Amino acid sequence: MELAKIEFLLEKYLDAKTTLEEEQILKTYFSKNDVPEHLLAYKNLFDYFTANVFETSNKEIRLPKQGKIKKWLSVAAAVVLFVSVSTFYQYDVGQKEEAKLAYQETQKALNLIAQNLNKGGDAIAHLQTFDETKNKIFNNKPENK
Repeated sequence: MELAKIEFLLEKYLDAKTTLEEEQILKTYFSKNDVPEHLLAYKNLFDYFTANVFETSNKEIRLPKQGKIKKWLSVAAAVVLFVSVSTFYQYDVGQKEEAKLAYQETQKALNLIAQNLNKGGDAIAHLQTFDETKNKIFNNKPENK
């Protein structure tokens, strides 16, 4: 029963799903000398972790200085963002202005057409008056259409 529990905990350990208590159970189990043969590789692993738990390094790690680069990259990114947003806004405003001008020009053209059609309607009214007067003078009956 204990072997099945250890194998289960070992699977959880390899999937990185064990708790600290479960890892302690595994360390205690693998610190014994009577480990089954198919688990000996894991015994070596846990023995290594136990032996080297307090190992430290005195070597100084130097990280590259990225402060200035990050600063300039963030400034450049902000400028690119500002330029792209302002360009898009100006394009959108320009497009709206063009549409507004086209609408106004179309209104002017349609008003001009309407005025000319109205003049034609007035001329037809005068023509009808002329026709009636001509019929009175010549005593002709109006034609039925």
